[in-house]
Amino acid sequence: MSTWHALQYPIKRGSEEAVKELFRNSGRPTFEITGPDGKVVGRLLATMAFVGEGLAIRAIEVDGPLPLVAAHMSRQPEVREFEKQLEQHLTEPRDMVTPDGARAFFQKAGMENVLNRRAPGHEAAA
Repeated sequence: MSTWHALQYPIKRGSEEAVKELFRNSGRPTFEITGPDGKVVGRLLATMAFVGEGLAIRAIEVDGPLPLVAAHMSRQPEVREFEKQLEQHLTEPRDMVTPDGARAFFQKAGMENVLNRRAPGHEAAA
């Protein structure tokens, strides 16, 4: 069963267009999520990004355990490049170099999915 997760990025006012372009031009990470032993343990199913005044949100739909998804995403060159380029547009500095710094950012920026409602006949497959 898939789950949705989101991150919020407080961005500097006036940088919204630049952040939109960063999202639009970001590369695609590997969709298969592997565990420490190299076996496939999940998949990245969908990504959405929203940018508004002073805030950007990235939502991902995944099939697999969140800690392994987070570890997988942190190893993806496309994600690392996006995060590096986004840094200059954020209102708060963050440490994405050390594991503890990255973990602190993701804990603070993470958002809980509280509703995923679909029209009858369009429910996600179990």
